[in-house]
Amino acid sequence: MPKLLLDVQGLKTTFNTQEGIVHAVNGVSFELEEGETLGVVGESGCGKSVTMMSILGLIPNPPGKVAEGKANFFDRDLLQMSIDELRDIRGAQISMIFQDPMTSLNPVLTVGFQLKEALKWHLGMTEDQAHRRSVELLEMVGIPNADERINDYPHQYSGGMRQRVMIAMALSCSPQVLIADEPTTALDVTIQAQITDLVKRLRDELGMAIIWITHDLGVVAGLVDRVIVMYAGFIVENALVNELYEKPLHPYTAALLRSLPRMDGSPGEELENIQGVPPDLVHFPKGCPFAPRCKFALDKCHEENPLLEEILPQHSVACWVDMKTGGLR
Repeated sequence: MPKLLLDVQGLKTTFNTQEGIVHAVNGVSFELEEGETLGVVGESGCGKSVTMMSILGLIPNPPGKVAEGKANFFDRDLLQMSIDELRDIRGAQISMIFQDPMTSLNPVLTVGFQLKEALKWHLGMTEDQAHRRSVELLEMVGIPNADERINDYPHQYSGGMRQRVMIAMALSCSPQVLIADEPTTALDVTIQAQITDLVKRLRDELGMAIIWITHDLGVVAGLVDRVIVMYAGFIVENALVNELYEKPLHPYTAALLRSLPRMDGSPGEELENIQGVPPDLVHFPKGCPFAPRCKFALDKCHEENPLLEEILPQHSVACWVDMKTGGLR
């Protein structure tokens, strides 16, 4: 059986602002197994990135704070580790690719310098060893003339090539877990497909587990094994990818899927627009946070927030309503 790599339970993260306390992540729990690819989807501001940054100790404090929870990585709680302990894990055992490579790469240092830094720190390589390995990494992610381009600065690379550099940096120490935070958002469709195919190929070759964060359910369809759907800092649905696409149990998930163009859609069929806006994370509404936007909402939905419960095998949902009948589940 696959080994459990990451076990996150009851994670809560808040931010102290002038308007009040922002409840960004609200009791998130999930697991990641060895070699698994997990998709985390939801609209902007739902807590996807904050969840992963909380696990890695990347939330600036102040104003942010991990208020509760556990994040066991090989039975060691990441949330209880010191900064030095986390520094040894970040980049070596758990790596993260951020959304915008231009702000993640230092503009005044060469790509080679930035690649070699992690290799020297985590693996104790010499300058020559780190240089050779860096060239290999750039070649692995498809950078042409890698031996020459390694001395270039980030601005001399295109957006797609900068993202490939970020992938090379993330994979440099052969991590067990790769967290990809919307790595294709700023790229055109052709480059998006190339980056997605590259990550799939490297995943299969290296056998690492991946957490792929995105707001686009279309991207994860052929990439992940399982999907977590987040809304307002909560996980509202967690299922195997095929099960989620065939039988969405939460109205929010179903609406997201109906907003995607489909090859088998009827001619002239309109895409769905989810009316309304997400709730204010400072002043939470009573009950389910999606209830004000939900066409299936019942009185109970406005009074009490449902817990995430397993309804079908490996398929959990946080919803009072059965969408087929329109009544309580």
